[in-house]
Order: sequence, then structure tokens, then C-alpha cells
Amino acid sequence: MNETRIGELRRAKGWTQERLATESGVTARTIQRLEAGNDASLETIALIADALGVTVGELFVRVQAKSFEESVDGLDIRKRDEQERRDNTARGYVLAFRGIGILVTFGTVALMLSGALSAFGWLGWLIIPAYWGAGGAFFNGLVRAVVDPQLDAKYPLSVRSQVDWYSPAS
Repeated sequence: MNETRIGELRRAKGWTQERLATESGVTARTIQRLEAGNDASLETIALIADALGVTVGELFVRVQAKSFEESVDGLDIRKRDEQERRDNTARGYVLAFRGIGILVTFGTVALMLSGALSAFGWLGWLIIPAYWGAGGAFFNGLVRAVVDPQLDAKYPLSVRSQVDWYSPAS
């Protein structure tokens, strides 16, 4: 058995077992079992480490089995790599949205100035803010409802990206 510091770290945050369960996405019963000294999967341990804001290795006072120690160390690396891949995927979606937006903007300006959209009058100019406003809201909803669940399944050790698609720094 590998002695954990989960209870100690949880109490240091002033959290109940139920709060840690909510923050980590595991059941309260799992938290109780871990604090009682039972084992859990490395994925579950990674979720708890994330919630507590520590590395997986920091959850343990000591590790008895060398193979388990290697697994814990490898999990931190795997977790970091999965998060990086997930963030890069999210940035790809953001860049696609922005690229299409640039095309829509320049295309609208060109069509309006050439008179191709003159039948719409000044309403043709609303295409640009409609894409960036309503299109942006739709894109954000699509990412949260469709893309994020797929990324959750593909990268189970990662957390949802906080990539802000409005910010040029993202």
C-alpha cells in the first residue's frame, strides 16, 4: 500500500470529502476509500491531483513498489503531454474560426465595395458583425457541446482548455 496525503492536502484547502469529489469529478465514496488507504486507478489519482493543484507524485508520502513509483512519474508526464495536445487542438479550432472570419470580413468588404451586394444596401455590412458576434457565440457553444466532450474522451488526463477565442494571445 502506498500512503497518500490526500486527506492532509484536502484539509489544508479547507475542503470536505464531498467538495474534493465535486472538484475532481470522482465520487465521495472514492475519496473516502483513498483516504482509508485503498488503491485507485492512476487516472482517478490524476483527477484528484488536478483538483488539489498538485502533481500526482505530491499526493504520496511514500511509494512502496518501484513499478508504481515509475507509473506515478510517468503519469505526470503523460498528463502534461495530453494537456499540451488538447490545448493545441483547441488553438487549431480557434485559428480556423478566426481564419474564416478574416475571409468573411474581407469578402464582405470586397463585395460591398464592388456593388455585388448592393441589393442589400447597408444591411450587407451587418454580415461582418453577425459572423463575429452570433457566429462566435455559435462556435463557442459548438466547442463546449461537441468538441470538448470528444477531447475529454481522447485526452482523459487533461482538463478543458481555457483558450479564449476572442483574445489574439490564445
